[in-house]
Amino acid sequence: MMKQGRSKLTIRFTPFTTYQRFDNETDQLFLHDSEEKEISTTETTTGGLTALEAAWNVTNAIQGMFLVSLPYSVYHGGYWSLLAMVGVAWICTYTGQILVSCLYEPSPSTGVLTKVRYSYVDIAEYVWGKRYGGRILFVAQNIELLMTCILYLVLCGELLAGSFPQFHIPVRYWICVSCLFTLPYSFIRSLRLVSRFSAGNAVVHLIINMIIIIYCLSKASIWDWSKIQLRINIASFPTSLGIIVFSYTSQIFLPTLENNMRHPSQFNAMLVLSHIIAAVFKTGFALIGFLTWQEQTSEVITNNLPTQQLRIIINLTLAIKALLSYPLPFFAACELILPKFSLTNDITTWKTILARILIIISTLLMALCIPHFAQLMGFIGSITGVFLSLVWPCYFYLYLKNYSLSWSTIFGNLAIILFGFMCTISGIIDSSRELAKKFRE
Repeated sequence: MMKQGRSKLTIRFTPFTTYQRFDNETDQLFLHDSEEKEISTTETTTGGLTALEAAWNVTNAIQGMFLVSLPYSVYHGGYWSLLAMVGVAWICTYTGQILVSCLYEPSPSTGVLTKVRYSYVDIAEYVWGKRYGGRILFVAQNIELLMTCILYLVLCGELLAGSFPQFHIPVRYWICVSCLFTLPYSFIRSLRLVSRFSAGNAVVHLIINMIIIIYCLSKASIWDWSKIQLRINIASFPTSLGIIVFSYTSQIFLPTLENNMRHPSQFNAMLVLSHIIAAVFKTGFALIGFLTWQEQTSEVITNNLPTQQLRIIINLTLAIKALLSYPLPFFAACELILPKFSLTNDITTWKTILARILIIISTLLMALCIPHFAQLMGFIGSITGVFLSLVWPCYFYLYLKNYSLSWSTIFGNLAIILFGFMCTISGIIDSSRELAKKFRE
């Protein structure tokens, strides 16, 4: 999130948050604040998010609506997809931690780590310069946010098409119907109203996931473990990997989240906890979902539910949740885009409303062009997901902290960067091929 977004937050911190000097890079990465109680500002002791509240936000972000496509990734990637769900969780935990550590620099006079940057954009501008750094992050962030909006529309279309197959209405028409319900979001001034539904949405989604899991467990007698591929399928695995990477993308808001924690020293532990929970749940959900339907596994797992009534209830509930999730990335994208045209989200004028409507229409047009949820998710994850979550955090960390890193840490970060580039190249090729195949069908 860009700097201008910080001014809208109700929770504020003092410009400098200090931490003790550390003797090695491991201590530097895991920031500890033993003088936490001595900080004079009331915000850092009585305001802000607790570690559990922050973990809840991260867990919701990386579980989210896109969980329903993970069994499909096992269909293409087998055991390697399951291994990737754990491995990518570990890598994203690490890159999230080092990204936040890039917000701090040791004071020249005291050597105490001091917060000198507050966002992903601030880091990019320092490394690449204000002229290019901000622009590159601006483009990447908007692609990520707007593509998330597009995926919500595509997901709604596929859920509704799967709920009423007897009408033989194409997915594109359902996408258009779904988009009509997003138009009122062009009139909102803040996310305060929408955010009230967030906790309820998360609980409803958890209940739906539990229903699917219970159903899958009831079919354990028909599970065939031999259906899970042991060998890696180079032709289809990159799409699965892109889906997995996209499902873990949270680095885009982690600096802002850390800045709004009551005790920033708990950030790393919070991130570890949230990603462990996500990895266990995703791996288990994907595994039993695929074992239940095997070769019949759909791109959106709820479309595999056996009875029409259950499928309609679950799909309509998920579609409503997707529509209520749409304003979060949409509003964040507006925060980035509108100021470029001398507009603001603070004041709802006819120009602001028109600009928001145009942004909504742009997401609709893209959704109509590529109405295939899993393939589009894999394609996006292979580009912006990989760079925002894997490549850039490691590059920034090497650039800013190279003076204190061991060779093993440097080679480890370079390995993640190389892995990211391999994911991007193979993912673009495979996802494009899969999309082309879908368009020919």
